[in-house]
Amino acid sequence: MPGTNLTREEAQQRAKLLTVDSYEIDLDLSGAQEGGTYRSVTTVRFDSAEAGAETFIDLVAPAVHEAVLNGHSLDVAAVFRDSRIALKHLEAGPNELKVVADCAYTNTGEGLHRFVDPVDQQAYLYTQFEVPDARRVFASFEQPDLKATFRFTVKAPTGWTVVSNSPTPEPKDDIWHFEPTPRMSTYITALIVGPYHSVHSSYENAETGQSVPLGIYCRPSLAEFLDSDAIFEVTRQGFDWFQEKFDYAYPFAKYDQLFVPEFNAGAMENAGAVTIRDQYVFRSKVTDAAYEVRAATILHELAHMWFGDLVTMEWWNDLWLNESFATYAEAACQAYAPGSKWPHSWTTFANSMKTWAYRQDQLPSTHPIMADIRDLDDVLVNFDGITYAKGASVLKQLVAYVGEDEFFRGVQAYFKRHAFGNTRLSDLLGALEETSGRDLKAWSKAWLETAGINVLRPEIETDEHGVITSFAVRQEAPALPEGAKGESTLRPHRIAIGFYDLDSDEGASGKLLRGDRVELDVTAAELTQVPALVGKHRPAVILLNDDDLSYAKVRLDEDSLRFVTEHLGDFESSLPRALCWASAWDMTRDAELSTSAYLDLVLSGVAKESDIGVVQSLHRQVKLAVDLYAAPAHRDTLLARWTEATLAHLRSAEAGSDHQLAWARAFAATARTPEQLDLLEALLEGAQTIEGLAVDTELRWAFVERLAAVGRYDEAEIAAEYERDKTAAGERHAATARAARPTPEAKAEAWASVIDSDQLPNAVQEAVIGGFVQTDQRELLAPYADQYFASLKQVWDSRSHEMAQQIAIGLYPSFQVDEATLTKTDAWLSSAEPGAALRRLVSESRAGVERALRAQAADV
Repeated sequence: MPGTNLTREEAQQRAKLLTVDSYEIDLDLSGAQEGGTYRSVTTVRFDSAEAGAETFIDLVAPAVHEAVLNGHSLDVAAVFRDSRIALKHLEAGPNELKVVADCAYTNTGEGLHRFVDPVDQQAYLYTQFEVPDARRVFASFEQPDLKATFRFTVKAPTGWTVVSNSPTPEPKDDIWHFEPTPRMSTYITALIVGPYHSVHSSYENAETGQSVPLGIYCRPSLAEFLDSDAIFEVTRQGFDWFQEKFDYAYPFAKYDQLFVPEFNAGAMENAGAVTIRDQYVFRSKVTDAAYEVRAATILHELAHMWFGDLVTMEWWNDLWLNESFATYAEAACQAYAPGSKWPHSWTTFANSMKTWAYRQDQLPSTHPIMADIRDLDDVLVNFDGITYAKGASVLKQLVAYVGEDEFFRGVQAYFKRHAFGNTRLSDLLGALEETSGRDLKAWSKAWLETAGINVLRPEIETDEHGVITSFAVRQEAPALPEGAKGESTLRPHRIAIGFYDLDSDEGASGKLLRGDRVELDVTAAELTQVPALVGKHRPAVILLNDDDLSYAKVRLDEDSLRFVTEHLGDFESSLPRALCWASAWDMTRDAELSTSAYLDLVLSGVAKESDIGVVQSLHRQVKLAVDLYAAPAHRDTLLARWTEATLAHLRSAEAGSDHQLAWARAFAATARTPEQLDLLEALLEGAQTIEGLAVDTELRWAFVERLAAVGRYDEAEIAAEYERDKTAAGERHAATARAARPTPEAKAEAWASVIDSDQLPNAVQEAVIGGFVQTDQRELLAPYADQYFASLKQVWDSRSHEMAQQIAIGLYPSFQVDEATLTKTDAWLSSAEPGAALRRLVSESRAGVERALRAQAADV
């Protein structure tokens, strides 16, 4: 029985048989304020290649009232099962199907999500269809290569707004009749419905006369925080840069960005109607890193309008290309677009995206970038660090390999050739081969069809005067993790090698400056000689993969490592600093550098780190290292050192600066002594102040959540804080604080709300899980390891994918770092016989415990 799954073979067979022309979708959402179900009427017109053939259309619905195929009523009880309506005796050529169903509002962020704002008690709706959830709203051939036009008609409550892919019409009697869309895939259609607040502008291209209407939407309760001018500015920069680089005008009639509540992902590239999580409407002060991430998200989705929406993958095998291209494009636009506020975006890319990719690529679930997606279950767990970050890293290297101009000329040809169609990877590579003259088959095989990470190390010999007499790059291909498919392999790499020395002349800056750089191809061999460096004087630091062109773990030679340990903060440029920080973190995770030594390194260099995104990453990584990778005997001492350092930096940071705010949050996450906790309380109550530090709504909740986790605050204090912030965000924070309390009763209540009940909305469930898991509460949480394994299979089988995945990952006993956790996991994997998706998630969590045990053993 297929349930809600769809195999690649089924999709291929259906695509050979059908050509879909159009959908007309009529939704009655007039009862949305009350919730429940709504009437969905779908008329779909399609051609069949064969007379008498049989196929099916997808639909997830509580009830189907009518199905009429070519004028003949079908027996609904006979044809509707397993989320499919069977369609038999098709006519050769045109066919018409009408389906009348009751579909359900959801609170899981899938299908048509319904949320009630506690501020105004109004309902707000939005759709989220990727991967297979358009079928929760209308009957559809749910696969990306069956494109069609879509005409939506929506009845909504009086006074509400309805937004879709086509321009928003004027309603008549509360009915909104949208014009048909261009041809597109089902998963990028969208509806956003409710009494949303909106701001409107336009993108104007003086050279071409192009004018694109722009809209930004959010709930009225967030309107006072909506910085629409900044969002429009980034959007216009993206339009300018992408249209120039892609040489293809924006392909849709308007561009709306809608900040919506309880969104599971960062954003979604619905054509002309992008939905974005409304946490990006900042209610309180945030650092510039948060604005940079928001801008990257905006640009990522805008890039998808061309790569993903205009030209779409044939099947989910090429999901990686869709996401990797948008990830590469977002960073490139920030780095190179005139007027960008974040020209250092490749530093952020190295610091965040690459770190994510390296972590993912060392899990037992590692897979080639071009993954083998057999069915929908496979793709649902494949929105990972390889699909996004490793793929984007490899695309960055491909740009260096073929040349930036040649790369974009190939992309331009690709868009023109396949506009409003579907493609495979070979279509893009073929276009790039034409423009670059390079044969990319071997490159593709090495980089896209194999898994794992290479390690690059320099091998250097010098004479007595410090002149290099021999220089080579040694490449290693560590064995893939146990359980991973395939074999490790050596690969060709395009890298730069940088030479750095201190600027130590009289009156100099004292910074580490790059004095020399060579760029070369490292061959797919163990040793690549670099004769261009022979005869040069050895610098203080030799950095492989300078400028971060390739995807590889990099190790410093002993002399460079020794120097960097003392001077990491002295690099003038942020990118080599980020690369060295990343290398140190990677060594810590690989048990090559002890947690104690990593903490020493961070404490010696973080004060000189100017990039706030790097600083905040270091905060997270140090806390994770001490909690997971430190030997238990050392943990309390290291936590005390780190907490004291966070407070010292908080007090010494420039008043009102981003660094001050970041250190305040880092301190709040780890405060532990009575004196430190007293300070948190005093800052909350206003009894003490730190010059420049605004203890605003979000920072207050950070303090409250910590005080709840250590037992200083209980229900009365949490409820009082919620009274100050009776918003959706306040509800989530209060749920986190309640679940964080260090009592058996609080943990039992939180556990029951997630496991024994399925009533929590997605965002609240996530908040409860975040509060439940506290690294300082290992003993209190230990009994829940057995309960996790006892309940997991039933939870997975009975919940939607998003909700089940939150539980499977979030409640795994990751901080019970001992052999017993591994044994319990292995026993469950053996006895429960989970499907491939659930097995993958649990195996990934198990690998985290195994890695932590190795790191703890090395922390001597």
